[in-house]
Amino acid sequence: MNSVEIQRVFEISSVPASTRMSEWASAVMADRVEDSELVIRVVGIEESSALNQQYRKKKGPTNVLSFSYEKSDTVPLETFGDLVICASVVEKEAAEQKKSLDAHWAHMIVHGVLHLLGYDHIEEADALEMEALEQAILGGMGFPNPYREVLEQ
Repeated sequence: MNSVEIQRVFEISSVPASTRMSEWASAVMADRVEDSELVIRVVGIEESSALNQQYRKKKGPTNVLSFSYEKSDTVPLETFGDLVICASVVEKEAAEQKKSLDAHWAHMIVHGVLHLLGYDHIEEADALEMEALEQAILGGMGFPNPYREVLEQ
């Protein structure tokens, strides 16, 4: 059984309920990960900026950072990874892209979990594969294609 822990260290009105975030993450993990724990940490601009600089050598905040972990025999439940999501950036992006807040939050969580599973979007072929999977997962949860909304503006 998978477990999702939500750490809400920064709060603005656009942050979805913890149960919703857990549902979105669990939808990605369901058939892909077994007996693992995921931590989703909702942060502000300062913490996101510091982590982005430290781990990616990039200035400023970013929407989602993914930190994966190696399997350990010392912990009974495997730590799958951590997602660090900057609430202010997600809120700003949703407004700029004319997306619903829930749809964009769900996309960031799905996107982050897929990174933990080893997917990336550096090469075009990999990006197309990851985007197709994101669209399928989000569509299965009733959300629109996150890329079509951006393209149709």
